[in-house]
Amino acid sequence: MSAPPPAKNATGTATAAARFFGRFQLRRLLGKSDQTMLWLVTDPRTGQDQMLTMPRQQLPDADAVVRWTDQARRATRIDHPGVARAIEVGEHDRWPYITYERGQTVTLAETVGSKGLAAAELVPSFVPALQGLAFSHEGGVAHRDIQLHMLVLATGGGCRLLGLGAAAALAGGVSGASGAQALRTAAERDVLAMGLVLHHALAGRPALEQADTSLVMQRMAPLGHDWVRLPRQDIQAVPAPLRAIVDRSTERQERQRYRSARTMERALAGWLKGGTASGGPLALLVERVRSGGLLPAMPGGAARASQLTAQASKRTDELAEVLLQDVGLAFELLRLANTAGVRGASGAGNGPILTLRRALALMGLDGVSRAARALRPWPGHLADAHQAEFTHQLDLARRAGRVAQWLRPAGYDSELAFLLAMLQRLGRLVTQYHFPEEAAQIRRLQLPAAAPRQGEPDEPGMNEQAASYAVLGVDIDAIGHALAQSWGFDDMALTMMRRHPSDAPVHASERDADLLRATASCANEVVDASALPPTAQATALHHLVQRYARMLHITLDDVRKAARGEPPGSSDDGRPGPGGMDAAPSAPSGSVGA
Repeated sequence: MSAPPPAKNATGTATAAARFFGRFQLRRLLGKSDQTMLWLVTDPRTGQDQMLTMPRQQLPDADAVVRWTDQARRATRIDHPGVARAIEVGEHDRWPYITYERGQTVTLAETVGSKGLAAAELVPSFVPALQGLAFSHEGGVAHRDIQLHMLVLATGGGCRLLGLGAAAALAGGVSGASGAQALRTAAERDVLAMGLVLHHALAGRPALEQADTSLVMQRMAPLGHDWVRLPRQDIQAVPAPLRAIVDRSTERQERQRYRSARTMERALAGWLKGGTASGGPLALLVERVRSGGLLPAMPGGAARASQLTAQASKRTDELAEVLLQDVGLAFELLRLANTAGVRGASGAGNGPILTLRRALALMGLDGVSRAARALRPWPGHLADAHQAEFTHQLDLARRAGRVAQWLRPAGYDSELAFLLAMLQRLGRLVTQYHFPEEAAQIRRLQLPAAAPRQGEPDEPGMNEQAASYAVLGVDIDAIGHALAQSWGFDDMALTMMRRHPSDAPVHASERDADLLRATASCANEVVDASALPPTAQATALHHLVQRYARMLHITLDDVRKAARGEPPGSSDDGRPGPGGMDAAPSAPSGSVGA
């Protein structure tokens, strides 16, 4: 049934020129789904156009109408700018309805053309509706029938969600544990529906050529086998980070999808604001670093500071080796040494300071004391539940530094290789410290899933960049780069901090900066590969050698040993032996500041 029966006029005959539902004149159908429909109507009492949503089926009896009306009124009490405010909840001849003001608003379905909407136009409007949905879920109300026509755009404002309560009331009320579980399930379906609506609005056509999101969801996991991805052609350009967010919302693997409207909203907001100073993860991180420090001091930081003071007579390279034991202190010292004041006062105008030896030479032990005082004692603001993973990430960063020392080409500075490898993990470290929940999400999205059927290959996880986009709206490496840029690192240093994409070839080069970048990237890939299962690790190391062998003159045996934590060579071949950091000279040609 597509519409309620037309009411009769005062003479008792059906009106041919105008159709009525109760007192409302039906103008046109704005949209319908399997559960509800949305009409443009005119209220003769006010002469104003309104939007009226109602079930597709007449309710069976008066008790069902009372239950529907009570639950719909509860849902329409949700007060949020992203949720449209209802004018009236009523019923006519066992057809319950909710009305909304039309005014200058239009539905998203009336706005989307065949090429879709521009991302820069759509997403800022879409986010408020997601915020409203998250607020509704937190208030215990799910929508249960989100469609393209259930979002309305107001002139000069964002999207608002219509129909809250129209389909939810059809589900009836359930209490207790089963009710809570039903709400969680409905909320997750709402988030998937919002992803399908966003997909439709960007692509200009519905997913699986089906406009009703509830019918699309029946064809997706866990009920079906179809999967949904934004098309690559015939739509307006969609930036890669936004594409990752939209595709995650409709991901084939259920475990990869957004579980809450709040996490999807944060990812979209992060994409919108990620490259600006006005908000988003980068701005939020800068504020957190300003108030809580970059990273905390490692346990025993006070004892290390005293040890350094007592060893004032030792060479700077020996002191630097002690400092490298504390990742937070090492980074803080680099940050302080690269401030304009320190570099300017020291006449250090030939590039950023990238080694602790040079920082010590410029700032002395007083500078180390200042850096130590700037750090919060371990574990900083980390909760107990997040300390083990953060410690693990610190261990991986130090291990990457050691592997970089082992694999660096002959003659290149040992400490510089160590620090560049750690700096390539700066984004991971600060995300783990300041956004531990989001960091955990990013790692989960990268994990493979067991094959749905025996004999089929496992389902792959996302790569780190796509997972970071899907959770934060920005690349995780961009976080580290934004911080290093604020320290005063120049373009060459920022380039060396950028890891080579693991799926792209590495082109041979004799430039010092390229060799050092490749050394640090290779070291980090070795460390990441060592965490894989044996078969996958062997494949990853073989692929790694194919990419870096020509540039770094390394062998498969070298990287296998490095993955096991063993130095691949002896100290007489230009690489350090078991003693760890050596006193190798600075990088040749002096083009890379140490």
